[in-house]
Amino acid sequence: MRREDLLRTLELAKEPLAGGYLAERFGVSRQVIVQDIALLRAEGAAIEATTRGYRLARAFDGVRDAFGVLHPPEATELELNTLVDLGIAVIDVVVYHPIYGELRGGLDLHSRRDVAQFVERVRDQRTTLLSSLTSGRHVHTVEAKDVETLKAGRLALADLGILYEG
Repeated sequence: MRREDLLRTLELAKEPLAGGYLAERFGVSRQVIVQDIALLRAEGAAIEATTRGYRLARAFDGVRDAFGVLHPPEATELELNTLVDLGIAVIDVVVYHPIYGELRGGLDLHSRRDVAQFVERVRDQRTTLLSSLTSGRHVHTVEAKDVETLKAGRLALADLGILYEG
């Protein structure tokens, strides 16, 4: 019953819902929510985990691409703001680790506000970026309304000297 209610809550949500919020809402621990999400996924629910919380996968009618970049951590905010300012959503970050293979982290950044919240969370949690595992080299899955917007994003990153196509 709780898992059905959790799924219904995610269906009705307009934005991602944090695990802590869901735990409080259902009167359980955050770990129980994590387990419920895993079970719902195993049953076929298309639930995504983002830096802002859980959400149901959404339909997308634009175009998608991947941008390889290489930069130090202090250029992260500039990189992400450059993309969202052009109307490009940054869906995730991927690094390729020599031992673990592909490591992916959901971002779901669409605006400067999203970027600011992400950067603040990294600072507040005193954690490192996933790209720190690969000396700053990483890939972002990105989405935009059209190919021209993605081309503008690629050019903007090249102008910043951080586009990596090696």
